Amino acid sequence: MTEAVPSYLSPTGQELVFLLLGAVAVGSALLVVTTRQLVHAALWLVVCFGALAGGYLVLTAEFVAWVQVLIYVGAVVVLMLFGIMLTRAPIGRSTDLDSGNRLVAALVAVATAAILVTVVIDGFRTAYAPLTPGQGAAKELGASVFATWVLPFEALSVLLLAALIGAIVLSRTDIPGGAPSNTSPPGTSPPGISAPGTSTPGTSPPHTGPPPPDTTPPSARPNGAAPPDQPKSTTPPDQSGGH
Repeated sequence: MTEAVPSYLSPTGQELVFLLLGAVAVGSALLVVTTRQLVHAALWLVVCFGALAGGYLVLTAEFVAWVQVLIYVGAVVVLMLFGIMLTRAPIGRSTDLDSGNRLVAALVAVATAAILVTVVIDGFRTAYAPLTPGQGAAKELGASVFATWVLPFEALSVLLLAALIGAIVLSRTDIPGGAPSNTSPPGTSPPGISAPGTSTPGTSPPHTGPPPPDTTPPSARPNGAAPPDQPKSTTPPDQSGGH
């Protein structure tokens, strides 16, 4: 006895959740390609990947869902954010990144989506697969990946490794074209060392002129004592007796 195929006009709870997750994935994907903030695009990509992981959970493919979260959300997006930070790429609004072909890109995107939806609906119109737990476990998928799809799996691993090495190379400053070092141009003094004849702000230059005059009152000096640092008079006393 064959199992009755449910109608599309009476969707189940799982199908409703799957449709909502699909709408979230499509909306966040549109925001990824339309936002002008590079960091915002990466964050909307996280939302899109999270919605896809939820769709895998609804389809009882829990292993694929956790791989989606760990690899794409936890590795690829984080690698993109670190690449943006390490390469000091502009993260604000930039009109230089706009090619000006928005209309053509929108038409191509709508045409591609229409073709894909038409092919999927025409090919799987009468197909129905019951959602039974266990089909998306690690045992079945692991055997398929490492037996049938081992070459694409290794190629993807090399691709991610190349992206990581490229981010590290671009972030280095000791290669030609890197960030300028803190070297002083010829004819200037290094930081912290003042040139001759100049004084550092906040410090007094050494005193090289005559000593300042003595301001000590005469009553405070000993009898007959001359002020310090003042030359004594060498003129002989007057011997004429006042005549």
